[in-house]
This record gives sequence, C-alpha cells and structure tokens, in this order.
Amino acid sequence: MSLVIAMASPADAARRKKAGGGYNPPTASIVVDAKTGKVLESENADAQRHPASITKVMTLYLLFEQLEAGKVRLNTPLQISAYAARQSPSKLGLPAGRTIEVEDAILALVTKSANDIAVVVAENIAGSEDAFAEQMTRKARQLGMSRTIYRNASGLPDPEQVTTARDLSVLGRAIQDRFPKYYTYFNTRVFNFAGSSIRNHNRLLGRIEGVDGIKTGFIGASGFNILTNVKTDNRHVVAVVLGGRSAASRDNTMAALIGSNLPRAYAGARVAPPVGEGGAREVMVADASPSATIPVQAAPAPEPVAVAPPAAPARKALDLNTLRPVVASATGASGTTTPSSSGVRWQKGAQPLPLNAQAYAALQEADEISETQKLALAAKIEPRVPATPPTPVNAIKTASVDKVEVSKARVDTAKAEPETAKPSARQTVSGWVIQLGATDDEEKAKAVLDRAGKILPKASPFTEKVTVGGNTLYRARFSGFEEPDAAQNACKTLKKSGFACFASRA
Repeated sequence: MSLVIAMASPADAARRKKAGGGYNPPTASIVVDAKTGKVLESENADAQRHPASITKVMTLYLLFEQLEAGKVRLNTPLQISAYAARQSPSKLGLPAGRTIEVEDAILALVTKSANDIAVVVAENIAGSEDAFAEQMTRKARQLGMSRTIYRNASGLPDPEQVTTARDLSVLGRAIQDRFPKYYTYFNTRVFNFAGSSIRNHNRLLGRIEGVDGIKTGFIGASGFNILTNVKTDNRHVVAVVLGGRSAASRDNTMAALIGSNLPRAYAGARVAPPVGEGGAREVMVADASPSATIPVQAAPAPEPVAVAPPAAPARKALDLNTLRPVVASATGASGTTTPSSSGVRWQKGAQPLPLNAQAYAALQEADEISETQKLALAAKIEPRVPATPPTPVNAIKTASVDKVEVSKARVDTAKAEPETAKPSARQTVSGWVIQLGATDDEEKAKAVLDRAGKILPKASPFTEKVTVGGNTLYRARFSGFEEPDAAQNACKTLKKSGFACFASRA
C-alpha cells in the first residue's frame, strides 16, 4: 500500500485535493423536527467540524440581540477598521474609515457572506474580534451548543473554531425562535448595494418550496456546508450538511434529506418549547466587559479524531408506510405541484446560464469566492448554447436533482381511486425494493435506473407499470434485498450521490 502511495503522481494528488477541497473527514448531517425537537435522521452529528461561513449565523444572532435591546438601530452606522478591510474574500470591499449601516451589514452577511463585514459587526459590538468570539462561545453554551468554540466572527480558517451538525441545528432553530422579525433577512435572494446586485449563496432558496434560509459555508478544511430551514403549511424541519465535496453535491444531499424526512415531520401544533437560554424569551445581550469573560479551552483539531456522541437521541425505525413515491410528469408542462403538501416541491425560477457541463460544475465549486474570481472563472469557459432545448438526462426528476411537481388534482384523484400495480411479467420480485421515482415514460425510468445502477451494481433494476387516477406511470425500482436493513442501507448510499429514494416491501 505504501508503494502505491509513493508512486502516485503529483498530478493525481492535485486532482484529489481539488476534488475534495482539502477536506478529509466523512460528511456530518442532521435533520431535526422543529416542532418536537425530534431527530429524524443523523450521521456523525456530534463529530466536531469547522463551521466555515455558517459562523456568521451566530454573528448575526448577537447583532439581532443588540437590535432587540435598542442598543443599535437598523440605520446605525458601523465603523470599518483597517483590520476589517484587510479580510480575505468573500468581502464587500469597503475601505477603512468608511461606515456601513446595520441593515446593509446584515444583508451583506446573509447574501455575500462578507468576511470584512463580519469583523465590522464584531468590532463595533465588542471592541475587538477576539472579544466578540468569546461572546459567541458563551452564547453557544447558553443555547446548549456544548461542542462549539468560536475564534472569529467570519468563519475564516482557524484550527480551534469547531462545531457539530447537532449544535448548528440548535442554532438554526434558536435564531428563528428568538428573532422571528429579523430572521426574515435570511430569505433575501438579492442584495442591491452601491450599484451592484449581490445574489445569495444559498441555491436552495427559490428551488425547494418552504426553504427560507439559513446559511452556506466553505473552507478547504471543512468542505461545503449548509444549514437550512424548511417550513410548509404543517411541517417544519431544520437540517445541516457539513463536508460536501462540492456545492452541487452538498445541495443534492440536502435536498435528498429534506425529501426523505419532511413527510415524517410532525404535522400538528408545536409541542417543543422555544430553543435557547433555557427556553426563556427575555432579552439576554452578550456582555463585552472584561469581567464577563469566560475562559475558553481550545478544542483539538477535529479531523484526526472521531468524536463519539455523548447522548445521541434514539433513532426510530423508518416508517415506510408514511412515505409516497415521487411522481413526475415527463411532459415538462405547467400545472404541477408536489405529490403531497408535506414533500419537497421544486419551484420554477432563474436557471443557470447555458454553459457546458464542465463550466457549470466549475462555477458550482465557486461557492463563496469573490465576485471578481467568479467572473474570471466564467471568462475562461466557453458557453455552449444548444440549438434546441435538450431532453433532461434524469427525466424522472427526483426531489434531490430536478424541479418536481404534480398537480393537486392528480393527487386528489390518486387518493380517491385505488392504485392498480402491474409488475412486468418477466420480473419476479420478493423481499424488499428501493424506489427512486415514477414517470410516464418507461425509457426515462430506465435511464435513471442506468445511472443509479452504477452506484448499486449488485442490485436488480426494473420498472413497474402502475395506473394512478387514470394515468399510466412507470416506477423506477431496484430489487434484490432480502432484509429491510439492506434496502435502507442501499438507499442511504444512493442519497449520498444525490438520488431521492425510499425502501419498501415488495
């Protein structure tokens, strides 16, 4: 093994580093029912990771405290120091000596993820970034974030700045519980400032119905991170993914988690108390005075050591009867919604420029680099505009990859009329199966199975013809699983590659 490593070429090493962004530990994730506090799904949820720019959620939490307490107003000018102006991108780029109003600072953090403005907020509240970072850590402890340590306000690399997926889910719930008025800033898609339009880095905004924030992040030591919130008419979850290999794969993983768990979230009235500071809603503004300083012990670097969960909640078995297949129209026509109000619904909005696949992948990787760097990257890529719109490769449009909708009329009809399944005569199915979705074109169903089959080479792909509400559909399924655990583990493997799926008895 050592000989193989020694003979690996520098080019191979460079490619591996580029593909992973310098990130090595396994992905960490969690989905929490915001109404009950129940953990719906988790993986490495208590292992320490670097938060990257999700750090700015805590920076904003402390700024919202100042607003709530009347210590600052939305039009209060914040001074920009030379130290703040020297911060690395992504940044707003204002020179030292200038000022920025509080509301513009909030929007710059939410959309641009501006590191210089994070330092501006820290210095104006606490006097220095170090003092502000101590406040951040104290606030984390008050909220119950027991494994989080902050060393700066921006999320720029620092080996001692660590958190966990579980801790970030606590913060995601707490900031909207405590500051519902100011939390709406996280739903800002475009920030117009000084003649420029700055788009939000969170690409799930406007794509998945119910997503209203919260924050993305990336540094080489963390991979691609996201903390997000999804709220429908009757369900509400907060979810975290840390350590994605690219912005696109991170977003696909998050979409798959939402698709799998939102239907399982509690649909009744909220039963969990508001998160944070013992459940109290009174104002508790962090104290910047030296007497309030609490010494913080540095945590070991997170990558080398796997941290065992101190008291992870028990994970209930997946209730397969509560899940419904994702059904999509292959026509691409209008008049579509989700299979149910509780599932993921992809919304129509601004689409990426018609770049070739390599170009688009490169721009997806540029998650939080400066606008100048993005423009320079785009200038090196030759756009390819097809003469006619191409047929989507994954025409099934699962919730984790495409924009899926089914008309409410079809859903209502499906409830009223029983489903008649017609398995292929040449396919004998027993045990457990995995379903990826359904479409009205069998060839398109087979195309998705071909792609997914590369991930599950030992599984047996097949399509199943069904009639729902007078419409003929073709399910894309895999068989060959004798035990439920085997089917669910295989489905978990598919989700990591961006496929939405669920396991059920054949």
